Amino acid sequence: MDLFEKCYAPMIADEYRQAGIYPFFRALQTRQGPEVIMEGKRRIMLGSNNYLGLTSCPEVVEAGIQALEQYGTGCSGSRFLNGTLELHLELERELATFLRKDDVMTFSTGFQSNLGIISALVGRNDYMILDRENHASIYDATRLSFGKMVRFRHNDMGDLERCLQQVPETSGALIITDGVFSMGGEIANLPEIVRLARKYGARVMVDDAHGLGTIGEGGRGTASYFGLEKEVDVYMGTFSKSLASLGGYMAADARVIDYARHNSRPFMFSASIPPACAATALAALKHLEAHPELPVHLQQLSEYFRQGLKARGLQIRESQTPVVPIFTYQDVRTLVVAQKLYEEGVYVNTVLPPAAPADGCMLRTSMMATLTEALLDEAADAIEKVLNETPEQ
Repeated sequence: MDLFEKCYAPMIADEYRQAGIYPFFRALQTRQGPEVIMEGKRRIMLGSNNYLGLTSCPEVVEAGIQALEQYGTGCSGSRFLNGTLELHLELERELATFLRKDDVMTFSTGFQSNLGIISALVGRNDYMILDRENHASIYDATRLSFGKMVRFRHNDMGDLERCLQQVPETSGALIITDGVFSMGGEIANLPEIVRLARKYGARVMVDDAHGLGTIGEGGRGTASYFGLEKEVDVYMGTFSKSLASLGGYMAADARVIDYARHNSRPFMFSASIPPACAATALAALKHLEAHPELPVHLQQLSEYFRQGLKARGLQIRESQTPVVPIFTYQDVRTLVVAQKLYEEGVYVNTVLPPAAPADGCMLRTSMMATLTEALLDEAADAIEKVLNETPEQ
């Protein structure tokens, strides 16, 4: 059998392309702001994770330019050997202080952060207990670990307790959950997760990729939102969203971080974050620290948009975050609506199976602090018009 045979077999993507509703790999021609030029036309950007709008912040951009001039374009090696800059250490110190944790270590991407953290901490006889709607990188991380993976129904604390009861007393257990779930936008039931972790002697890890900068005191994330910063053992997060750069991090007790630095293969055998990315993440973090009103404004805009959609009679998935999903239910309808909106000048993301149930497909819209109410009204009008023109089949 030819290894490449599967590559030439028909794919669902081929059908979408032929129907003119393929929604992926749209090319930006400008910075990722509230309004962008995408494939030659102005679009309102409702499909970005640039939550605080800092990718265009002058001081953040300037920090990247200065780092390029001082350090060059890359580090050409891993942090473990020749790839550690003073800039990396400063970023880790600043982030540890902001998150109120002993220490932080950084990874080259957010995806790699989950791979590196989980594979380092979870051994052969340990258990990983996952929310079913966790990010794909968490699931891939379980494949790198020698531990046993058990899943509980999304935000179902009774099912989580059932999973914890399966863990032998001789095994360690790590409960892993998204803080803010990236597709639906809802927040994990962290108080109950922490209570059950205490009851069964488990540790807790929160993937806060979509929580940092969006919820919690000053944008400190999910644990801060619930007042549980001391109860969460490990934070994971990314720089590619609120911090307007590229990379990721682990925050935990100093000894746990030191162990991971010497046992995480994705960390030890990957080139370190390029200087410009480290500098822009650091500048964005300092900007957030100096402007704690930014997450508050973001939340206000998100609520404004939610209420505007409801006033227009549209069905949304409730959340308290900048992720505002709109139900479209059927997969083909979702793609048709997204294409029509794109033509109307509004860019959104599609949520299709397996990220959503077959009858629960959605348009995923996400807010930026730099959006305006006028732009949100314009986008909401377009969404109402297109959905009314595209009935369910």
